[in-house]
Amino acid sequence: MDSLSGISMFVQVAETRSFTEAGRLLGVSSSAVGKSIARTEDRLGVRLFHRSTRSITLTAEGALFLERCRRILGEVEAAEAELSDAAGSPRGRLRISTPQLSGLIMPALDGFMTQYPEIELDVDLSDRMVDIIEEGFDAVIRTGEQHDSRLVSRRLGSCAQVLVASTGYLKQQGVPTHPSELVRHACLLHKFPTTGKLERWPFQLAASEEPELPQTFVSNTIEVLGFLALQDKGLAFLPTFIVRDALASGALQIVLDDFIDQTVTFWMLWPASRYASPKLRVFIDYVSKNLQI
Repeated sequence: MDSLSGISMFVQVAETRSFTEAGRLLGVSSSAVGKSIARTEDRLGVRLFHRSTRSITLTAEGALFLERCRRILGEVEAAEAELSDAAGSPRGRLRISTPQLSGLIMPALDGFMTQYPEIELDVDLSDRMVDIIEEGFDAVIRTGEQHDSRLVSRRLGSCAQVLVASTGYLKQQGVPTHPSELVRHACLLHKFPTTGKLERWPFQLAASEEPELPQTFVSNTIEVLGFLALQDKGLAFLPTFIVRDALASGALQIVLDDFIDQTVTFWMLWPASRYASPKLRVFIDYVSKNLQI
């Protein structure tokens, strides 16, 4: 069991990149963590971390060892889960990452917490492309095509993306009938947080006919764009779940619909090498059924 404790400390240091933070999470001192890592390195005869005054990073041997250790801890968790299944409901900590779409994500998480009060959620709301395995997430929700062979995926749903503006804005500025007219309109644009590039409005036009959109307002989160569109600030390209209620009430209107045909698909992803514990299985099933895309 001492070896298992050392493995647990090693994985925690690898995921937090900090002896102090690993110790805090494990309830021991940073000195105890450091001594445990040193003993493990002595036993294995290799250096697992590059240490400096500013950072701790894995060596090549450490990265290889990390993947094996995660599998070992996963098997231990699986064994514990199998024994505890009969004793009660799923329990424990789940570390997940989701897009920064609180209006879509939080109702599902709220319902999940009510149904499974013994599961603790550690949620990273972020639009950046996280490394699920390297950063130690149990599962993530993301959009777009998924091609990572290390991961298992489940499709959560799809919805259309539409160009919208408020009734008030269109009364003031007029309703555009062709994308070329947008050069005279206020455009609320989304910037991808990872690349810093602006999201293209996917008009079905020849490249030479693509209008250069005025950058009236740029944001790396799309919920902000929906808010500003409702305040008569301009046009925004958004998934329908963001604007569903506003479209139903007439506060927002779809424009240039004949020129756009695009959908966005949401996926749940989790490590293929990791045992799908009861807490992870119920989370995947609940979100699949209750995420209102």
